[in-house]
Amino acid sequence: MTPDLLEQGARHAEQYRAAHAVARGNTESGGREAGFSRLHTPGEVDTTHGRILYLEEVSVSFDGFKAINQLSLDIAPGELRCIIGPNGAGKTTMMDIITGKTRPDAGRVFFGSTIDLLRYKESEIAQMGIGRKFQKPTVFEQLSVFENLELALKTNKAVTASMLFKLDSKQSDRLAEVIHTIHLAGSVSRQAGYLSHGQKQWLEIGMLLMQDPKLLLLDEPVAGMTDEETERTAELFLSLKGKHSLMVVEHDMSFINTISDIVTVLCDGSVLAQGTLAQVQADERVIEVYLGR
Repeated sequence: MTPDLLEQGARHAEQYRAAHAVARGNTESGGREAGFSRLHTPGEVDTTHGRILYLEEVSVSFDGFKAINQLSLDIAPGELRCIIGPNGAGKTTMMDIITGKTRPDAGRVFFGSTIDLLRYKESEIAQMGIGRKFQKPTVFEQLSVFENLELALKTNKAVTASMLFKLDSKQSDRLAEVIHTIHLAGSVSRQAGYLSHGQKQWLEIGMLLMQDPKLLLLDEPVAGMTDEETERTAELFLSLKGKHSLMVVEHDMSFINTISDIVTVLCDGSVLAQGTLAQVQADERVIEVYLGR
């Protein structure tokens, strides 16, 4: 991690707190000022510099096509960041890079200020606390809502351990909390295959939450949802904000308007504009390449 990037992250964090009046203690850094003297604990995500995710001048090409072009981006602990942009802008590739599915040709990607994500495999990154949800929900349709969430618990997945596994009181409380959070308290015993599209999306988000992620990457989460489901998903995301950091890729401007503080616009693999939704919607470059007139 370069000193310039750390200092930039600290400055951005301070600007973010001032602009949006983030309450002290509402993020993983507890509202503390960034400090450079804290010792790093192995396995712990160090957010004392005010950033949980850094991408610095990241580039990747596929068969000569530059999908990501010197992309620099950073996100604060507890922030809900919306990412928009035209098809082919690099949104999915960016998430592929963060989660280890794709290796960039150049650049740096850090989880907190000490964990270089480019050193780790996809499975290791997931275990560190980065959860990803794809557009199409993936749940075990033959199992109940409860059973899906139980399987997603952070436990020893060895055969013998799984056969002998029994929920303890702490795990039971956590499972009940997640069921309430994802609006499925009335469908605990229902087979997942019979849930609506929106409910399946919530269940998959719940399965990610059972892993206690610090950062959630969510790809077009409200695509195909009814208006009511979209509204409840907005409530869900706002309830997660502050407890988790969220990166939401979405095209639904009404949904983004409901949940967003900061919106980042990607185009041709790099950041075109960033600000509030109103600010980026008024940007002539964004209008030209994405929103239209």
